[in-house]
Amino acid sequence: MLARLTRGACLWPAAMIVWGPGYAAARHRHHSVQLLMAMDGMLRIRGGRDQAWFECGAVLVRADATHEVDVPASTVLLAFVDPESQLGASLSQRIAGDISPVPTPELARWRRAIAAGGALSEARIEAWVSESLLNGMAPKRIHPRVARVLRYLRAQPGVLGDVSLPTLAAIAGLSESRLMHVFTRSLGVAVRPYILWLRVQRACGELLRGHSVTDAAHEAGFADSAHLARTFRRMLGVTPSQLGGSHRVARAVSVQDELVPFTPPSLPLERLTARTGSTKPRLPPLRRSAALVPAETARS
Repeated sequence: MLARLTRGACLWPAAMIVWGPGYAAARHRHHSVQLLMAMDGMLRIRGGRDQAWFECGAVLVRADATHEVDVPASTVLLAFVDPESQLGASLSQRIAGDISPVPTPELARWRRAIAAGGALSEARIEAWVSESLLNGMAPKRIHPRVARVLRYLRAQPGVLGDVSLPTLAAIAGLSESRLMHVFTRSLGVAVRPYILWLRVQRACGELLRGHSVTDAAHEAGFADSAHLARTFRRMLGVTPSQLGGSHRVARAVSVQDELVPFTPPSLPLERLTARTGSTKPRLPPLRRSAALVPAETARS
């Protein structure tokens, strides 16, 4: 199912898929499973400066793994996938170590499925994700109290609401120390770095709609455009202008993951009020399952 994004839409994607000209990214890491695929020719990738480069047509990178890439191909497809999503769980099972090349026969099938006739399309990518990547895999198992927190965070536009540790602990129905422990154990990353990644996702969405770097920084809760630029370079290996500018991205789609109904925390109202200062904690809306949403073409 395809739909246009509009300004201010609250989009928490399981995956952001973009395609455009080849590029190079300095050594970086991010809390997402990444798929890079050169639509023609080869790309180069390595885990860090002390490791040798190797060439392949497509590669999967584990979440939080350090890497740098060089893609001279005329067109490259990149997918940043939430590792806690159904798609992220499916891809993670395919990765041996931190970086795994996609076998040549499979790469050839993917290229034919996505770019038959030489042009990428949202419809072909939607079918490719469902048929070639998901493969009927079950979602990754997350601690149920952590799942409550994830749904709360993803309901915050730009993660600009109350995301303090006391509030998140109240949502989970756990002590602050216990929440930090089970959150990190479930996701492999602590609470604060995960919230930062959600804000980076929101900024990416704004940039892909054609908004300015300054506007994207504001909508995603960054102090200013310089703060956003520093974060992008560290976490994605590219600048906001490279991601959102007309010389970088041609088109983008976002894969929305399935969310089950949110269960309110089993805390007495007076205890929740004491922790959050509100008797009406905001509960996230239900989301529809597995839809692809194309972002608007970046403005020139």
